[in-house]
Amino acid sequence: MAVVPSDIEPDEYRGSTGPEPAEYRRVLGHFPTGVTIVTALGPDGPVGLAVNSFTSVSLRPPLVGFFPAHTSGSWPVIRHAGGFCVNILGHHQESLARTFASPGTDRFRDVEMRPAPITGAPILLGAVAWLDCTIESITPAGDHDFALARVRAIAADSSHPPLVFHRGRYGTCD
Repeated sequence: MAVVPSDIEPDEYRGSTGPEPAEYRRVLGHFPTGVTIVTALGPDGPVGLAVNSFTSVSLRPPLVGFFPAHTSGSWPVIRHAGGFCVNILGHHQESLARTFASPGTDRFRDVEMRPAPITGAPILLGAVAWLDCTIESITPAGDHDFALARVRAIAADSSHPPLVFHRGRYGTCD
């Protein structure tokens, strides 16, 4: 049986401009997401931001994407770099996620890293996986951009469970 909008949409919402931002965030908080840090090497050194909008897009060719906010201070540097590294965080890296989610902090202070093989973007040591990527396209999407990228190199270490974000809290799925 097909689901049509009238089956899932209360009458009071039909034709509206959408939910209030706080309610939208609260409801979508019920969807657990992985936690990543997207890094790049800028002219003044490494930059990075916490991202939970990371997604796999295609196997052939290997494509991924994420949605950086227009208000991000790191996104213009990453965009200009033309490539980035997606660091998938482990449960043991919650404090790192919090650091990279906070604006105005020295995000790379005391962070162990090494350069990714293709882009040179920082691979954060201890991440459960990383993907070295080059940007294919950028598409405006509301108050964010959609950054589509080709995966050039990858690696994973399954010695730690992944870090997830759910209902405003960090946790794990193991």
